[in-house]
Amino acid sequence: MKAVLILSGGVDSSTLLYHLLNKNYKVHALTFIYGQRHAKEVEFAKKIVERAREVGFVEHEIVDITSIHRLICKGAITGDDLVPAGEYSEERQRITIVPNRNMILLAIAVGYAVKIEAGEVYYAAHKSDYSVYPDCRKEFVKAMDTAIYLGNLWTPVELKAPFVDMSKAEIVSVGLKLGVPYELTWSCYLGSERPCLSCGTCIERTEAFLLNKTKDPLLNDDEWKRAVEIYKNTKIRNKNDS
Repeated sequence: MKAVLILSGGVDSSTLLYHLLNKNYKVHALTFIYGQRHAKEVEFAKKIVERAREVGFVEHEIVDITSIHRLICKGAITGDDLVPAGEYSEERQRITIVPNRNMILLAIAVGYAVKIEAGEVYYAAHKSDYSVYPDCRKEFVKAMDTAIYLGNLWTPVELKAPFVDMSKAEIVSVGLKLGVPYELTWSCYLGSERPCLSCGTCIERTEAFLLNKTKDPLLNDDEWKRAVEIYKNTKIRNKNDS
């Protein structure tokens, strides 16, 4: 079996990579450079692929589509806005939306799948993204799958998002069982030398590992202690504000 996977180098897509390998897929992973604030995630995507090749077949392409940046530069990830601190699900996190990102990346991935005769394209949309990112919802997955079918009648390709009903904590639970080396994944929006621990995606990552009663292996002991404190303080502050 052959599948195309959009791989960012983060927790979710890295878990999906190992999930597919566990099901004996030959995985053709695509990592995109589209003008995002930093390329840190690309470095980690390379690391996770190198390790995953010890488990199964992985081909990896770095796809540079930086030329579209000027067309979609808006918000905190591709534009000039500041990355917001605070809980991931809050209204202000919508500033991290990249205009139409998943539709753009999936369209390219489908074209690649047709070329290499892979019948399935995967991406790691999940339930925790529902309130912030419309292109991670089941409704989008269903509609996009229909559009892909209609656009490729003679070479059918299916869109798969097996984590769409799962929280990040549930995804981490799956990954821990699969032995995903989470120390080789990156989530922080800022892309500094070390995770900031306070942006929305850092806080969500901390919560996911806490709920699994395990330390985030990317962090050293002091960083993990600080991450837990930031997470708890954010929860208290949000409760007080409500």
